[in-house]
Amino acid sequence: MVFSSIVFLCFFLPTVLVLYCLCPIKFRNLFLLLASLLFYAWGEPKYILVMLFSTVFDYCNGRALQYFEDRGQSAKRRWVLVVSVVGNLGILCFFKYTDFLLTNLHHFGAELPLLNLVLPIGISFYTFQTMSYTIDVYRGKVKPQRNFIAFAMYVSMFPQLIAGPIVRYSAVEKDLFRRKLVSQDMALGIRRFLVGLAKKVILANQIGALWTEISTASHLSAAGAWLGALAFTFQIYFDFSGYSDMAIGLGRIFGFHFPENFEHPYESKSITEFWRRWHITLGTWFREYLYIPLGGSRHGRNRQIFNLLVVWALTGLWHGASWNFVIWGLYFFVLLMIEKLYLLRYLQSLQDWVRHVYSFFFIVFGWVLFANEGLGELGRYIAAMFGFRNGWCDRTAVYQWYTHLPLLCILLLASTHLPERLLSLLWHRLFQRYLPFCAKYSEEIKMIAAGGASLLLLVWSLAFLVNGSYNPFLYFRF
Repeated sequence: MVFSSIVFLCFFLPTVLVLYCLCPIKFRNLFLLLASLLFYAWGEPKYILVMLFSTVFDYCNGRALQYFEDRGQSAKRRWVLVVSVVGNLGILCFFKYTDFLLTNLHHFGAELPLLNLVLPIGISFYTFQTMSYTIDVYRGKVKPQRNFIAFAMYVSMFPQLIAGPIVRYSAVEKDLFRRKLVSQDMALGIRRFLVGLAKKVILANQIGALWTEISTASHLSAAGAWLGALAFTFQIYFDFSGYSDMAIGLGRIFGFHFPENFEHPYESKSITEFWRRWHITLGTWFREYLYIPLGGSRHGRNRQIFNLLVVWALTGLWHGASWNFVIWGLYFFVLLMIEKLYLLRYLQSLQDWVRHVYSFFFIVFGWVLFANEGLGELGRYIAAMFGFRNGWCDRTAVYQWYTHLPLLCILLLASTHLPERLLSLLWHRLFQRYLPFCAKYSEEIKMIAAGGASLLLLVWSLAFLVNGSYNPFLYFRF
């Protein structure tokens, strides 16, 4: 089940929300746990056991860490941590990378049959969450959760279960038992959810259809290939950031405060800035639990470069069991190193628009590495981008650019802060110049307007879902 589906929007979510409001406070964690298990089992019931095992495994590890700490047995605490990290990574690697390893061994003559494992949905996200919980308990940053129902609900919470953001236990520890249903929070959550739904259904799906058309074309000119690269660039942003908005909004409805995951990353003026704005919770996770433990920048320049190399190779591999993801991670490692060592000081002297163009060019090219999983397919696409396959332009590309240019302009505008700033300015001018006698009711009018706009987004999104059959979600495979 996905958020952008008729089943979720018209049946699952309304039912869960009504029953949650009616449920006594002391049973709400149990109710959300059961609802989340149903949500997960809807898609793949057999792999719910994997998630439940991870939950029980790290709940026990957290309790064991506290047990040995109370008895001053630090060596045993370290062994519990090792067991937790190895166990979590072992589960993730088995499902995600076994066939990848066997496929590569075939090139060296090993005749080992593939297991053809289906990747459990969301395993990369909930594994990182439970592992970070154990590490934080070991470090003394959080106390182990004694209530198993509360811990299981944290791990399996359906708003962020299958695609993040990666919610660390410390971020929601207080919300597990002290959250309340507040009408203002619920209204903000609903609006945030509907904005995310519109980003996914109205924007990502429409430009995603163009990417599918271009990426499967047998004849592709340079103009068509660059259009496809732009299409995927906007699809993955509005797809993933839309899903994050929906998750954050749903969390707010139920009284949780999830961390932000995107901050208009395509406004960046450098690749370094881009990675502070894109998938923020993943970047934070790798920094806190890998880069800093490896030594960070504390042991000289060469060690820092090595640490960053490890982090970015694993960041690429985290996204998928394919060499193109490793190449994608190393590509950004090289760019970040060039900026850190030489380029950032020079970029500061350039005009903003030049820095924006520089960043956006390398971001778009990076998404080409990400989108084409087969190395042969990737090589052919890059060759087409630079005119080595079918020339620089053809009639198909001209037609596609002509028909999709308005949508691309809308997507570019919507990926920036500009719409928010324009709305704020227009709202201020409306009451300052034209409706000064209503200024004291501006907040009430704003709430009514926001409610009307949210209802419009819902109706519009449902119309797209009913009339369209193209509704993928890119990060399901990660």
